[in-house]
Amino acid sequence: MTATPRPSATIVLARDTDDAPEFLFVRRRAGDAFGNAFTFPGGVLDDDESEARECCEGLTDAEASALLDLDEGGLDYYSAVVRELFEETGVLPGASESVDAGCRDQLVRGELRWTDFLRQHDLSIPAGSLYYFTHWVTPADLSKRWSTRFFLAAMPEGQEVVPDGSEITDYCWLSARAALDSASCGDRKIPFPTRKTIETLAGHDSVAELLDWARQRQADGVPAIQPEIRYEDGKPRIFLPDVYE
Repeated sequence: MTATPRPSATIVLARDTDDAPEFLFVRRRAGDAFGNAFTFPGGVLDDDESEARECCEGLTDAEASALLDLDEGGLDYYSAVVRELFEETGVLPGASESVDAGCRDQLVRGELRWTDFLRQHDLSIPAGSLYYFTHWVTPADLSKRWSTRFFLAAMPEGQEVVPDGSEITDYCWLSARAALDSASCGDRKIPFPTRKTIETLAGHDSVAELLDWARQRQADGVPAIQPEIRYEDGKPRIFLPDVYE
């Protein structure tokens, strides 16, 4: 029986440098999915994610759902990706400065609801500033599967990355080229979907250019990419669908 993919969301944070834009990568703890690998921040949607729809700005749920090709609940992905980013790294889009770490710990432990946190701090989720640019679905024959929407955003000014020290054990900022080189030589373990996503981010000279590119991809419509695993000479190989560019 084919496992149902779990809805999840991932965010690519970008910052400008003198050479090329850099992206935030986090290393996940051993034993988790993608353990010890460097990926982008993100995670699965919580059951109560819809409660935060009223805290979203820039998009209605109908508009977000249309962008994500869903009947409803599009804003839930925007809520999830901002929440996961904050829980994992302390970075919070929509905040003018870093937020007290104690509140973050309460969120992680389940002692504080996400919507209550947003209301207490008079915060909104800047959905209109997050650009949906790719969608990966785990191959059908794997037992653990995700349907992951990827968003691009600029690193908020005046904030710093502080890994939670539990789920996230380390982080780094790398350009697309440096990340791909690091993966190729084995310095860093980077999962296949992350590597392929990095390839699409290469070749842009600034964060502004990247955001324009992602905004156009979002407007054009984002097809789901579901790789297929085939065996050749007893060894598994990953094949991408024709929709992948």
